[in-house]
Amino acid sequence: MKAKILDIREFSSYINIDGLKSSDLHIVNFEGKENIRLASEPVTIDFYLLAIKPPLDVRFAPFPLLEDQTDTSYLYVDCPQNSLGWEITNSISGYAIMVSANYLDKYAKDYNFVHYNNHEALFLTKEEETILLDLFGKAENEFKKEYYSKTIIISYVNLILTYVKDFYDRQFDTRSNIYHKVISEFYKNLEDHFSQNENVPGLPSVAFFAQKSNLSPNYFGDLIKHFTGKSPLDHIQDYVVQLAKEKLKNTTLTVSEISYSLGFDYPNYFARFFRKKTGLSPKVFRNQ
Repeated sequence: MKAKILDIREFSSYINIDGLKSSDLHIVNFEGKENIRLASEPVTIDFYLLAIKPPLDVRFAPFPLLEDQTDTSYLYVDCPQNSLGWEITNSISGYAIMVSANYLDKYAKDYNFVHYNNHEALFLTKEEETILLDLFGKAENEFKKEYYSKTIIISYVNLILTYVKDFYDRQFDTRSNIYHKVISEFYKNLEDHFSQNENVPGLPSVAFFAQKSNLSPNYFGDLIKHFTGKSPLDHIQDYVVQLAKEKLKNTTLTVSEISYSLGFDYPNYFARFFRKKTGLSPKVFRNQ
């Protein structure tokens, strides 16, 4: 049976939040909320959820990328169709802003981080925490008004997203020692895949390598590009071109055999790919 997708009204009821004013926008200050659902199996939402929370309980940091982040506040953004599951041992605090996709799609499309997983949250410095809490608080104050302005609240949300983009760049830079391990593993996994899977149809996807690092494709892609200047897809394709050149120059395999060995379903696909990347056909490259 397909899992039910919850809208803002249904999700608020599910986690025991009251005071709903609208089915397309809601803001929650968790301070003093005693009846919040503290544990749940994954549920799927159809709206954007921005949440800022106090430091993690250390036992909820099973991922290596979180091992140094259990004493800082954090923020995450979930987008429509994301599934959320949680288990909280302590009383909850912080803010959550729930916004209909109709209001936020045109802004959120510019930010990959709305597709990150929750364990890829933004861990905040004290200065960043102060800035974001101020914006969440201002949005809440507007929402409390009897005749609040959705336009003003969405402007605060958009400003939060703008700050979050810059703060993620800072997080990549300040935790480079951890993230460089991910990059090294990516290169190794790339080499291993092609050395162990010759003649397996299909080129490996970015999602394939992201999963090996226990990361979402979007977070993995942003991380790799931040440090290398190239997307994971560019790295994959460049590596395929490198292997193709080596096989063309150093083996007697036919172009068709090389194409199949690299995962291409059809030799003409390989030929077009190679020409696009090098400006030469495989045969011309071999004979030059």
